[in-house]
Amino acid sequence: MVQVLTDLDLLILRSYICSDGGWLMDVFHVTDQLGNKITDESLIHYIEQAICASRRGSREVQTCVGRNVRPRHVTMEHTAMEMTATDRPGLMSEISAVLAELGCHVSGAVAWTHNKRAACIVYMEDDLKHGPIMDPYRVAQIQAQLENVVEAHHYEGERRTVRLAAPAASQTHTERRLHQLMAADRDYEQCCSCGYDSSGDDVAHRQKKGSNSTEVKIENCKEKGYSIVTVRSMDRPKLLFDTICTLTDLQYVVFHASISSFESIAIQVIFYFCPLYLTAPAKS
Repeated sequence: MVQVLTDLDLLILRSYICSDGGWLMDVFHVTDQLGNKITDESLIHYIEQAICASRRGSREVQTCVGRNVRPRHVTMEHTAMEMTATDRPGLMSEISAVLAELGCHVSGAVAWTHNKRAACIVYMEDDLKHGPIMDPYRVAQIQAQLENVVEAHHYEGERRTVRLAAPAASQTHTERRLHQLMAADRDYEQCCSCGYDSSGDDVAHRQKKGSNSTEVKIENCKEKGYSIVTVRSMDRPKLLFDTICTLTDLQYVVFHASISSFESIAIQVIFYFCPLYLTAPAKS
């Protein structure tokens, strides 16, 4: 549900998440990017279709910022190139030039950078056939050329990956996949060197950037069988989506959560979660 709202460029102001006994209840207070209440009937209908698997989804809907959103992403029709590498100026330009030289038409691309690391997903098709690139020889040729670009400015032993994937119905949501790529690339390692304090079962991790500080506090509740993480930071679009993805990548399941934002400058997130391999936490 968070993914659907994020794709529609909606801002989540407050949220309550509860899962117990095989049932769940999620409440989201949302506005568009301009802070207005959602009144577009087509948008409301799209949300209803997206969260109900038994209904047939809408073909396309336009968000408040003019971006068209479809139920299925371009991965169904295009070959996807996934890459992680050291961030440097000109990297995307060089990749685009190689793809153009090899007769690949880029239909879409998303790139993230963090802590001098970069991850990107490029969707492309055959420039002549106007379809996915399926020839194994050509796929191997494209991957080899892209690997040369990525390796050109790397030191020995540095992490880097390049992978081409054929279209698949089960392919992961684009930004969800970028989270997975960044986590696998360990982009968070430099953050771990920031201020860190530990006492007993209570772990507090704070990263301060001027007056706009981010605070993360984790507490273990042994008698209930879950942990509580409290996050206070500057509010921004997709913050809840990023937090949920991070916990999921760490193999944790969220059972209860309360999210609030104040004056669009700060957000408080409280999660009750336990590892994926454990059963649900004990009831109060």
